[in-house]
Amino acid sequence: MDAGDSNNGDSFEDLSFWWVFFGMFYQLLKKRQRAIRYNSILTGDDRVTEFLHGHWERIFNRMRMTRDCFVRFSSIMEQTGRLTPSRAVSVEEQLMIFLFVVGHGASNRDAQETWQRSGSTISKYFGIVLEAIFNMSGEYIRPPDMNSVHHTIRYNNRFFPYFQGCVGAIDGTHVSACVGGARADKFRGRKGDTTWNVLAACDFDLKFTYMLSGWEGSAHDARVLQHAISEPQHGFPFPPPGKYYLVDSGYANRGCFLAPYRGTNYHLRDRRRLGGDRKKEQFNYRHASLRNAIERTFGIWKRRFPILRSMHQFPLDKQAMIPVACAVLHNFIRMDPASVAQDHVSGDEDDDDASSEDDSVDADPDGVDVGESSSHLNIPQDMDMGAFRDYVTNCIHEGSSG
Repeated sequence: MDAGDSNNGDSFEDLSFWWVFFGMFYQLLKKRQRAIRYNSILTGDDRVTEFLHGHWERIFNRMRMTRDCFVRFSSIMEQTGRLTPSRAVSVEEQLMIFLFVVGHGASNRDAQETWQRSGSTISKYFGIVLEAIFNMSGEYIRPPDMNSVHHTIRYNNRFFPYFQGCVGAIDGTHVSACVGGARADKFRGRKGDTTWNVLAACDFDLKFTYMLSGWEGSAHDARVLQHAISEPQHGFPFPPPGKYYLVDSGYANRGCFLAPYRGTNYHLRDRRRLGGDRKKEQFNYRHASLRNAIERTFGIWKRRFPILRSMHQFPLDKQAMIPVACAVLHNFIRMDPASVAQDHVSGDEDDDDASSEDDSVDADPDGVDVGESSSHLNIPQDMDMGAFRDYVTNCIHEGSSG
């Protein structure tokens, strides 16, 4: 090998050395820039400590539940192995990241700033917690006791004995969907926005007893319900003979679904309209008052979790899971008396979604004072819903005339 070849080899090695050196320096510089980016005095762990040990209103406003409720839920998630702490992020912080996003409609960037975590870390733990809570739906979204009469009916003479077989109310509601391109048209609801059509049932404690999410906003409520009851994998909770759900006039009055009379005043605000069948109106007013439970439940649920009104750009499967996960949280929170009491104080019980129905509640002019009743209706179990509705209508009319 001559001297020229040797010099060329040395030059190549020198060049390679400097390329490696500058590459390592660039990576070090990037890490330093990332470190400088999240330089708040309060780290994610500090935020958790601050919320858990600070004023009770702070954690309620941020996490949408009381401190005790949060601690119980966090303990359940960790003790059952649904969530596990990582080297850097505790179970409490994972939950708080998720609750911060769904409870405030916060963006990934908002969460990065609040928790001093990278965008990928926020996305990772949001997905982990979402899946964990979604998988709890079978435990926390359960049918009510269908063999007893709820106290809302049992101790109110406007409802008992006429609706003694009612086990809850069913309706569909629209939740925001973030969909673009050619697929968006399938998700456009009546108002033109892209939405999911979510079917739900609730009891009279304003807890969800069933939920089916994943239908596009263009689907009709009746179609979604028909799919739910005809496909066993969706686990629709059919009531026993003689029991039924209340539904609005968008559904058929048949099977285990009791609908109001169509073409007849339904709410008390409609009384200004002249004409109509007086007996049918009496039935409709009381039906509206009792069915109002589902409107109130939707209202509290959407007010507590603003992400349901303004969905982020998650994959569609995650978007469909979010309403169910929020329903699980809603039911868990409804089991905590302190959180329910705070809902009244903060106004979460008086959402605009329910206000359109509220004028029918506790205002039936044909009703009697609230109190326990010992009367019962002897209803043949083989009576179809049309005949049953007429039977109840006549009983209400006779009771209010007596």
